[in-house]
Amino acid sequence: MTRSYLIHLAVAGLLGMCAHAQTHPLESLIETARTGPSAPGFKDLVGKILTAKGGTAVWGQDFLFVAAAEDAVSISIDGQPPVSMARIPDSNLWMRLEKMRTGVTHSYQYFAAGKALSTRADLTGYNPDSYPRSGVAKGRLSEKHTITSKIFDGMKADWWVYASPGVDAGTPAPLMVWQDGQTLISGDLSRLRLFTVTENLVAQKLIPPMVHVMIAPGFSPEGKAMRSIEYDTVTDRYARFLMDEVLPEVEKLYKLRQDGYSRAIGGESSGGICSFNVAWFVPDKFARVHSTIGSYTSIQWRPQEKLEGGNVYPFKVRKEEKRNIRVWMSDGADDLENAHGSWPLQNIQLANSLKMREYDYHFRFGQATHNSSQAALDLPESLAWLWRGYDAAKTSEAFVMDPAEKEKPYYRVTISNRDAW
Repeated sequence: MTRSYLIHLAVAGLLGMCAHAQTHPLESLIETARTGPSAPGFKDLVGKILTAKGGTAVWGQDFLFVAAAEDAVSISIDGQPPVSMARIPDSNLWMRLEKMRTGVTHSYQYFAAGKALSTRADLTGYNPDSYPRSGVAKGRLSEKHTITSKIFDGMKADWWVYASPGVDAGTPAPLMVWQDGQTLISGDLSRLRLFTVTENLVAQKLIPPMVHVMIAPGFSPEGKAMRSIEYDTVTDRYARFLMDEVLPEVEKLYKLRQDGYSRAIGGESSGGICSFNVAWFVPDKFARVHSTIGSYTSIQWRPQEKLEGGNVYPFKVRKEEKRNIRVWMSDGADDLENAHGSWPLQNIQLANSLKMREYDYHFRFGQATHNSSQAALDLPESLAWLWRGYDAAKTSEAFVMDPAEKEKPYYRVTISNRDAW
């Protein structure tokens, strides 16, 4: 973890995780699970808070796993031998409650009838700033809005606005745009817990009060999913969509700062490369990038149409004009490997390119697969790092590499799952 956030994390740990006066739904679910699978109302709570097919829940050191199958289910956690799960009466659901470490990600996989019931997945052991605290003011989430884009030929896309505590509708506010925004709007029931993290960090003055804009991928008039075209293509088209179409609508609700110094953009997977893409093309409008499990691969590489894909970014960074941007990146050793490319290798390659050009960047490389677990674990730290030193009186800053990063070597790859010969 970065040094400044470690200090604040220690203070937060001393304060403890204090829920609001009303018990949080996840805490209620965990409390009920403690009495066992036959607890009154437990099955209904699972369906209401998770899904009819189960899911996972984390509250403090309590990790709840619920899987659906007709046969008996077992679970392997962190690569250990599978252990049995207990059936929830009058259902095909199986549960297990475990006490585990926080501050790390955990892997898990379900098995039934002697076969894998699921692929390996990961779960977050959240840090204290990802939990609601008593006395911390809450922000405001708007209703859903829908925009019809001219830049994307009639595409319709949904969007929401969250204003943190301290945002005044009449005063221009710092801005952070998030791709795949539909995954964030359920608050603490979403993996990242963005709103709670924001509220806690604003209260500690680790980030400024800000407006988050969450945008869902759009659909063409014919119903075609536009996500990859929007996110993975290396052009300024999505940046123009934001600046010329979405943000003018947002400013009907809240005034926004116009300087790139006061604007960040974030996303996961294709949303991660989309965030880097926007800052690359318009660093004067978006100078802070939050990229996790970024798809810096050839998904939209179309040489016959002279369109570049994200696979070119490690080399563009090394050879093109340096941009004045600050970049937080994370990925995991077990991320995707497919026909489009290698997510871990491309993220490492991009991190080395940013280091070579002395960008202000931070790269977190864990073990997780292609999911949100590492991003969720890091979010209090990553947002504090991304916005560190922000001064509302300024409109620009020359971002420079942290001296501690300068002293570190380039990332090097070792083979851990087979012999090298």
